Amino acid sequence: MASFEVIGGKKLQGEIIPQGAKNEALQILSAVLLTSEKVTIANIPDIIDVNLLIELLQDMNVKVERTERHTATFQADDVNVDYLQSDAFKKKSGRLRGSVMLAGPMLARFKTAFIPKPGGDKIGRRRLDTHILSFEKLGAHFDYESGDGFFHLQTSGLKGTYMLLDEPSVTGTANVVMAAALAEGTTTIYNAACEPYLQQLCKMLNRMGARISGVGSNLLTIEGVEKLGGTEHRMLPDMIEIGSFIGMAAMTQSDITIKNVSLENLGIIPEKFQQLGIKMNFVGDDIHVPAQDLYEIQSFLDGGSLTIYDNPWPGFTPDLLSIVLVVATQAKGSVLIHQKMFESRLFFVDKLIEMGANIILCDPHRAAVVGLGRKYPLRGISMTSPDIRAGVSLLIAALSAEGKSTIQNIDQIDRGYQYIDQRLQALGADIKRV
Repeated sequence: MASFEVIGGKKLQGEIIPQGAKNEALQILSAVLLTSEKVTIANIPDIIDVNLLIELLQDMNVKVERTERHTATFQADDVNVDYLQSDAFKKKSGRLRGSVMLAGPMLARFKTAFIPKPGGDKIGRRRLDTHILSFEKLGAHFDYESGDGFFHLQTSGLKGTYMLLDEPSVTGTANVVMAAALAEGTTTIYNAACEPYLQQLCKMLNRMGARISGVGSNLLTIEGVEKLGGTEHRMLPDMIEIGSFIGMAAMTQSDITIKNVSLENLGIIPEKFQQLGIKMNFVGDDIHVPAQDLYEIQSFLDGGSLTIYDNPWPGFTPDLLSIVLVVATQAKGSVLIHQKMFESRLFFVDKLIEMGANIILCDPHRAAVVGLGRKYPLRGISMTSPDIRAGVSLLIAALSAEGKSTIQNIDQIDRGYQYIDQRLQALGADIKRV
């Protein structure tokens, strides 16, 4: 298995372009199953999770034509529904959390679907209740087969209904929206997720002929239609990569410009990094992070220590809390990181402590970071990437640390960040894949 060797302590310089959004890609690619016509998608990230989903679609007999590495045309006019019952599908889909979003389109168009146990990151319990209970309300029924670990879903025809989601799950909302687009009647979803990537899905479906209103809010209304047509779609830049690059620039005291960030879709992400004392210049649709010798964490107006926590959109995304945590280790001041949504996502801090960071892990959800203000730089060590975001956080720590670091299990990083070593080398980083 490959690993990264990083010689840290080098200042980086230059421009970097964020990849297409991973979390949007998994929704958009699943939606091609809703029509027999051609769907062309641009700005597809070249990462393990997305490529695995494209392979799954091809295995289902979806025609895929790649005009270039990041653009492809999909046509699901001859889907092999029987493939869903094969051992090959069960093995491959079980490796990918995003495969759960195939269920909504398959139920809507072919009246059958299979959902595997959640794959992907090992960051805590990731339940499927929101998906399956919502499908039940639309008129599907399910059986759970303990032998293969799959939920088997069937319907004689989905019918629109009112539903209040028990949590504003992004994948859950996306799944229900795709299913309801072809259901008979009107579906109203309250407490829906409203992330920019979900908005992108709804806008794409509307271009295909769907009737979805309330896009951007937590109350969606979907009037079912009989069929959907083809369309063209371009994915947003990945907001998690953008946040990662902001943090990396600050940690390594680098002068970096992040190009074409779609600033209007970043929400409060820039603001949260500014609360850590990181300076930014917004030039058109670019973010310029100037080199800073020191950045100081803000406090609350009453003088209390800053707390940064995750919340459903438009709150702060949980995928960037790991980045914020590592960046805070070299800031001046203290911050409490509160990871509400996943109970195992902070367990990578033991590696940061071993590198010299001053962190108190209060419980599985909270970590207090006492910034060292660069008084004591981090030191390179050998470590293993536990999940995508923690892996990149450790990589950022390694880039700022003195000496050599080795990061193992980098397949986890490759799942979410395309060509990350090559792109960092272009900025002057001393990183190699071994």
